[in-house]
Amino acid sequence: MTKVRGTLQVVATPIGNLADLSPRAREALAAADVIAAEDTRRTLQLLNSVGISRPLVSLYEHNESQRVPQLLSRLAAGERVVLVSDAGTPLLSDPGFELVRAAADAGFAVHTIPGPSAITAALAAAGLPAQRFCFEGFLPARAGERRAALAALAHEERTLVFFEAPHRIAATLADMAAEFGTAREAVVARELTKTHESLYRGTLAQLIALAQADENFARGELTLVVRGAAAAAEPATDPGALRRTVDLLLKEMPPGRAAAVAAQLTGATRAQAYALATRREAGAKPAKP
Repeated sequence: MTKVRGTLQVVATPIGNLADLSPRAREALAAADVIAAEDTRRTLQLLNSVGISRPLVSLYEHNESQRVPQLLSRLAAGERVVLVSDAGTPLLSDPGFELVRAAADAGFAVHTIPGPSAITAALAAAGLPAQRFCFEGFLPARAGERRAALAALAHEERTLVFFEAPHRIAATLADMAAEFGTAREAVVARELTKTHESLYRGTLAQLIALAQADENFARGELTLVVRGAAAAAEPATDPGALRRTVDLLLKEMPPGRAAAVAAQLTGATRAQAYALATRREAGAKPAKP
């Protein structure tokens, strides 16, 4: 008789509004042999709210390495293990990577039940470009390290998404203004999907002022969306310099190679240099009788 192998399900849970728990997520939680939870107390509250009672084990940043072998043994025994975080989608700035990687490497089926995420919720409501974005999680708590991290992102053209603690939001906005410029657009999304959901929009300078004026600004869970840097303008190419460079190189190498070298030397695009090189090469050949 073939032994049934267990499955790991990565389940997204509400980030605030319990009505956002999907039917599939509820079914997975109800059918679990064990639920690995970042905070068993919070997950127990969720289970109680929907009338589910299942065994729970904790899996958080400081015990994940110790929990993985135990959970792999349960999977090997054919059990269904469900992974959840405190809120939203596991692994996105939450524990679970080690377990998912180990389960996949061991050949167990890993399935995801998608659902709430503060990242996508904030992007959807921010009104900033969302076609391309990068998620940076929590910035360093120490001021110097935070400034260094932001300096490295100053020229990032994609929209930036961060999580931030309420007691650090004012300092983070000030550091962003210093590194990105006070005119950079941003949105602070507070308590997404909850009763007191608020979105603060404006430039970094305006948000700093709002943080000082609104006592609710620094309360609750915060997601920060920042517009990316403006695309850098391409350097202008001196047509005369490009022509002279191409003419010199054509005396020593074929057009394709001459174009590649000329583009590197002058800042022109490879296409510009190649078009010129082929024209100059054709013009230099004697006409056929």
